[in-house]
Amino acid sequence: MTDLRTPPIHDGGLFPARVREYAYERPLQRLAILDAGCGWADEIDLGPAGESVERAITGIDDDLPALRAHTRTRRDLDSWQLGDLRTVPMPPRVFDAVRASHLIERISHAELVLDRFVAALKPGGLMVVRFRDRDTVFGFLDRRLPHWLRPLLWHSEQPPPVAYDRVASLEGMRWYCMMRGLVIAEEYTSRDTMTGFGRLMGAAFRTLSLLSRNRLTSAYSEVTMVIRKPENRFARII
Repeated sequence: MTDLRTPPIHDGGLFPARVREYAYERPLQRLAILDAGCGWADEIDLGPAGESVERAITGIDDDLPALRAHTRTRRDLDSWQLGDLRTVPMPPRVFDAVRASHLIERISHAELVLDRFVAALKPGGLMVVRFRDRDTVFGFLDRRLPHWLRPLLWHSEQPPPVAYDRVASLEGMRWYCMMRGLVIAEEYTSRDTMTGFGRLMGAAFRTLSLLSRNRLTSAYSEVTMVIRKPENRFARII
């Protein structure tokens, strides 16, 4: 079930907005936040500590030189740990909110890692996932192009690593949530990764979509979901 009562927020403000709403319902509570994918993501801005949301932010990510370098520059993290996301310590039911921004598409064993995030969430907690969809034209090119061509697609000398497990898609994430008994509270798509391309590349994307008989879409490149873990401790959940 998807709740679209509030308009989509595409400027990076969705996660802070939902965390503030969550905090409003739990006054005087210090929130524990997990930033999964901290080595690639922007800082989390919830306003000055003590004035808006009392929180402690923990970052986790793979242990790669570029990710470590970026993590060290972040000023919002109270603690962080890099390593294998299948084994990095994550105590159960300790986090109020999890942000996984552009992580799911770049790691292998993504379902196992997602299971660990869900297990680390408190009942009633929220998780915001944002990922590039493997079943879009952009996602198809990103996972199929030779590594030496990917910088052209990304306009960057160091594009992120890619894995694109099946769960890194709109339908794949819907299936995952259904099987785990999670609630998709909000669901949005956007073309953010494709905005830097000119008309020629836009036409190429649309042509590739037609050649695939619309199995690959050029209508969007990214998916954002707000996912809730049920409050009921007897619910079928990890």
